[in-house]
Amino acid sequence: IGQSYYLPILIYTFNGKTIRSSIGRDDWDLAIQIQDFNERMLEERLRDDSFKKDKVLWVPYHMLNCPSANLNIPAPKSEEIVEPELATAGAAAGNRKFPIFGDKYAYTPLKSNKLKGRVYYIVSGHGGPDPGAMGKRGNHSLCEDEYAYDVALRLCRHLIANGATAYMVLRDPNDGIRDEKYLKCDTDEVLWGDVKMNRSQKTRLFQRSDIINELYEKHRKQGVTFQRAIIIHVDSRSKRERTDLFFYHKSGNSEGKKLAANMHKTVKQKYKKYRNGGQYYGTISSRDLHMLRELVPVSVYIELANIRNTFDQQRIVERFNRQYLADWFYEGLIK
Repeated sequence: IGQSYYLPILIYTFNGKTIRSSIGRDDWDLAIQIQDFNERMLEERLRDDSFKKDKVLWVPYHMLNCPSANLNIPAPKSEEIVEPELATAGAAAGNRKFPIFGDKYAYTPLKSNKLKGRVYYIVSGHGGPDPGAMGKRGNHSLCEDEYAYDVALRLCRHLIANGATAYMVLRDPNDGIRDEKYLKCDTDEVLWGDVKMNRSQKTRLFQRSDIINELYEKHRKQGVTFQRAIIIHVDSRSKRERTDLFFYHKSGNSEGKKLAANMHKTVKQKYKKYRNGGQYYGTISSRDLHMLRELVPVSVYIELANIRNTFDQQRIVERFNRQYLADWFYEGLIK
């Protein structure tokens, strides 16, 4: 803590064909990691040009010479107890493997206990019979529920890793966290407790709010004093209209307004640092939405982008952008 370190970087010449042939390693996953790293460095303006343009490929030393951090390592003996943080997230006792995150990300090491005793309800929009807002990118269909769900999963994993009890209220049995750009639209999502979603929109909304309020009351009786709900959606507007992230809170709820303000402030700081020009036009406001009005826990409602706008789509189709969103939301939540 309080120290700065240099990341060892190996320099390879990109041959203009593939990363694998450039580094002499026939490993697809490794090549994707290296590509993502170089693109992120360009995005954060730590590189002047794309490796495809200047033919200079940056390869972090650890990617070639250190084992993966995401290994199937048994949890320490000290963790082999039934804790609420593990049970509510769907992991076996003491396992630290959460199937809801998918095979690649299921193993979630406990980084800290800074959020122990806190309960979070993560709710991605729509799902089941309702894909939500729809967009097109080339020949690909973009479904709101799939992209909101992926960001929600990534946020939930952050919370679990830091000791929180976190509920994925909407759940897909086989998607998990996905790294591809184009997420397949499906209709097999269910709600917590394997509750099948009703075809009526109004009934579906009450199904969600009732589940959360029942869990809230259970934890309140257990003595939990800190419970929060985060609702994540993707907006749909005119194709020509670009939007930034918007945050909504329940009217008259000071704690909800404070939560939205903290998350908004965090995102604004990140945009100032990473976006060319540093502008950020997202706002905070109160809205009379069911998932704000009917929930007992303090809540924030987030719109990620305009799914119909080509520029906005980049915010959700690129996996590293979805991860950034989850990272920033987590940072804003714990302020």
